[in-house]
Amino acid sequence: MTDGFDLAVVGAGINGAGIARDAALRGLRVVVFDKNDMCSGCSAVSSRLIHGGLRYLEYGEIPLVYESLHERRCLRLTAPHLVEPLRICIPIYEGARRGPFLIRLGMIAYDLLSLRKTVPNHEILSSGAVRNAEPGLETQGLKGAARYYDGQVTFAERLVLENLLAARSAGAAIRTHCEVTRIEVDGGAVSGVVFEDQEGVERRVAVEAVVNAAGPWVDRVLAAAPTATTRLIGGTKGSHIVVGKFEGAPRDAFYVEAEADGRPFFIIPWNGQYLIGTTDIRYDGDMDRVRASEAEIDYLLSETNRVFPQAGLSRRDIHYAYAGVRPLPFKEEGPESAITRRHVIRANEDVAAGLISIVGGKLTTYRNLAEQTIDELARLQRLKLPKCRTRETGLPGAWGIDRARDALVGLGLLSERGVQRLLGVYGGRAAAIAELCRNEGDLARTLDRAGTVLAAEVPFALREEVARTLTDVVFRRMMVGFDADQGRRMYEDIAALAAVETGWSPAHKTQQLTELEDYAGSLRAG
Repeated sequence: MTDGFDLAVVGAGINGAGIARDAALRGLRVVVFDKNDMCSGCSAVSSRLIHGGLRYLEYGEIPLVYESLHERRCLRLTAPHLVEPLRICIPIYEGARRGPFLIRLGMIAYDLLSLRKTVPNHEILSSGAVRNAEPGLETQGLKGAARYYDGQVTFAERLVLENLLAARSAGAAIRTHCEVTRIEVDGGAVSGVVFEDQEGVERRVAVEAVVNAAGPWVDRVLAAAPTATTRLIGGTKGSHIVVGKFEGAPRDAFYVEAEADGRPFFIIPWNGQYLIGTTDIRYDGDMDRVRASEAEIDYLLSETNRVFPQAGLSRRDIHYAYAGVRPLPFKEEGPESAITRRHVIRANEDVAAGLISIVGGKLTTYRNLAEQTIDELARLQRLKLPKCRTRETGLPGAWGIDRARDALVGLGLLSERGVQRLLGVYGGRAAAIAELCRNEGDLARTLDRAGTVLAAEVPFALREEVARTLTDVVFRRMMVGFDADQGRRMYEDIAALAAVETGWSPAHKTQQLTELEDYAGSLRAG
């Protein structure tokens, strides 16, 4: 940290992680800062889809759909362990805003824009075929359905992490739980950043450039510079609820037009549960305390019960809920849905040379955004950089998946579901967890009766995956925090393993458990 860096990336969400990876692979000295853990903001509260944005066709954003569909293909090739095909059904009802002709037209355009794709083309189903395939679906007024494929990233957190791990392997420094409090400018150009570390100590590092990829907090980061600028972010809030399997639940994901306001929303099989969302509401509240409102929860429950009348879902059926703010361009008037989802790479030359801010962006298109950002940085800084390599380069977990499967099975500890879980979370990197079990016998055990979670995952998260807190480990490394019970049955065991690994005192261990329980509780609906 004393030698300085070519680039500081502020924000360790999907955009910041992708930018750090691209920059480091091109030979830049990179440091990444986030005031919390990686993927603890906007990137963690999406619908967890890698998709072309079918709805964006309605607003004429054809270039964005084209970009998204091609990035979907790229991610299926470079992160096959994290991104899987997802079949989605759009039921067509009498009186809906989007009739059969419009939906068919959209499907054809979607297929045409995704040439060389890795998933099948769409198909149109008769009402009888839909009823046979999905007997729990509301049949009154049902005219048929369209069925197509997109992609799903079950754990967006792992996609962010693997980009950061790739950046670190290429020389980047990762500083999570470190908030940038000041951007220093000398002679009209960025000269350094001041940050507060996890212990509350203020430190400075020299940098040549800053990319502000803080998502909804972009304007807050810009406020740390000595010169004010215009407001960039005018985010909208999106909320999701997660429920267990319900009566008449669909086999496929469903993309449905809400009766209340005509806005499409998803009902998605996800992580052994169902993910339902999202909403789209202007938001100007506290960015650090975004919660699903009662009205949003009631809206999602009511619309799901309408489409699947046997469901009878109520608040007590919700396992947890989450909400976040989309970092969209500031726009005072007009409907939320009409605000562009295209990203903007803004050179903040009115503040300082070498300062770039990212406005917007999608989980699906982060890689291309990162490539464009580093290309723009090279142009502004007059740097001669190699070409981007991320389009074809697999993420760390994409390698050695078969070897990892053999290593996990060879332990004789995991159920088949457990083997699949570890491969779905870690990909080929799960082989290193199996190695930990073999080398450190006290870690060679499971933490659950179903035989799906290994004790060795805890030290692995702390040693190899830049986890700092118990919440980091449970919710953004092992991913057991998103089980139906939020992994609560394992909290004590995980805390004990983490305390041994880190040397936490009994008091600090208790504090970490309290913070974990508080975080899990904050996701409870109502």
